[in-house]
Amino acid sequence: MDKQESQSFGRCIWQARRKKGLNQRELAVKVGVDYTYLSKLENDHVEPSEKVIRSLAEHLSLNAEQLMYLAGRMTQNDSEAFEQLLKVNYKEMPALFRRMRESPGIDSLVKARDEQIVRLQKENAELRTKVEKLQKKLTLFKPYIFYSKEEIERKANEILHNMPNLHNDDAAKIPIDATRVCDYLNLSIDIEEILPDEHGLIVAKILPLERRILVNSGLPEMLGTFTEFTIAHEIGHWVLHINQEDADILSEEINENSDDENQVILFLCRSASSPIDKFEAFEWQAQYFASCLLMPRYVLQELRKERDLTNWKHLFIMAKELGVTISSLIYRLQNLGWIYIPKGSKQIYPGKIGLETEQPRMYYL
Repeated sequence: MDKQESQSFGRCIWQARRKKGLNQRELAVKVGVDYTYLSKLENDHVEPSEKVIRSLAEHLSLNAEQLMYLAGRMTQNDSEAFEQLLKVNYKEMPALFRRMRESPGIDSLVKARDEQIVRLQKENAELRTKVEKLQKKLTLFKPYIFYSKEEIERKANEILHNMPNLHNDDAAKIPIDATRVCDYLNLSIDIEEILPDEHGLIVAKILPLERRILVNSGLPEMLGTFTEFTIAHEIGHWVLHINQEDADILSEEINENSDDENQVILFLCRSASSPIDKFEAFEWQAQYFASCLLMPRYVLQELRKERDLTNWKHLFIMAKELGVTISSLIYRLQNLGWIYIPKGSKQIYPGKIGLETEQPRMYYL
């Protein structure tokens, strides 16, 4: 646990969870909390109760007392010892507190603190200058590259094939958990409120230097299937559009305590009503990647057996088994050429292989 003392509480449980092979939802169920709360814990955005800390320690095989220290909480033994100290020395306590306030040593501590703040501000300024120079040499974002549907599907399948305990010949591993894919790619997920900017509502964003995906918790659509597809979409950006080696080099140069978000924000996922239509090619690629990741062809081939793809009832059952929305499933099946639905109609026809379909109205920047 000595190594853990040099890191944050959130980072400690994140690493321990991954070592145990658990995703956020699985650990959250064991601990008895919502997985969005666990996400906030792993990103050090909330303070855990002692009950949660001890439950985490139990399920992650960590030392509960030392985990309490990482969370900045006193253990029961500490509290009892402090109370005992007050009881034994209660007569001396007022004088002790008065001497502490009047001690000239306090002024020196304040001065030392101020000097430390000035030094850190100088170091941060130097760090920003260094990062700016690195950014001129490195390219975080790839220029536009045309990927065929086959190439995008191959990249998604490679990830699924290489992930532990998930193989292409095992169609029973559904629904596919996008958070487990993030763990495999060493990406973290945080669900928190994202305020709109001058362009409108933001659904999600990816921070490449932090290897972190943020999903907006303040949306009415923020339900399980919508969230999964949003996360899978951001994974698509990470795989297809970000120079991961350059991102890692830059991230090593950035102080972990820096609050300068201007260096890391990109790919702001907006609502369908947003008028912004920039980078549509990038966004179509990420969207198609997400559909391939959550609905692999080999899984669909198994699910379509004994089912009529022109029957809405059968499609709704398939969507539920896959853990996706019906519109996402329709989008995927039409891109595969297995079904065809004329624009403005609800009638499903047998597919025309190679048919191009209209993309869903989801814009990203």
